Amino acid sequence: MFSPQLLDHFSNPRNAGALDAPTVRVRVENPVCGDILELSAIVEEGRIREIRFQARGCTAALACGSATTLLLEGMDASALSSVDATRIEAEVGGLETASKHAARLCADGVKALRAEIANCDGRSG
Repeated sequence: MFSPQLLDHFSNPRNAGALDAPTVRVRVENPVCGDILELSAIVEEGRIREIRFQARGCTAALACGSATTLLLEGMDASALSSVDATRIEAEVGGLETASKHAARLCADGVKALRAEIANCDGRSG
């Protein structure tokens, strides 16, 4: 059974799609279930100004992708380490054990995004 928050994110995903000219773009995959998450972001002065996601996977993966972008939009890049699977799961109202991989996939995406921002010093080009 999915929570009302998760179903809302799945039915009405926020920030879905890709940015045309992002500062950073990352892709992470779950090799076990095949879920894929791509995040693209525009970073200005060390802050995520705009972010989009694309996901291929289960209901939970799509919902967690949407929730993750809401957490990250406007966030200072130095605070990205505060976004983990537990926080993402909370944003969708919890996950059943079989769906927890979705929050971990998004947390992996945030970790990859943080690394890419560090590589480009968070400056748009």
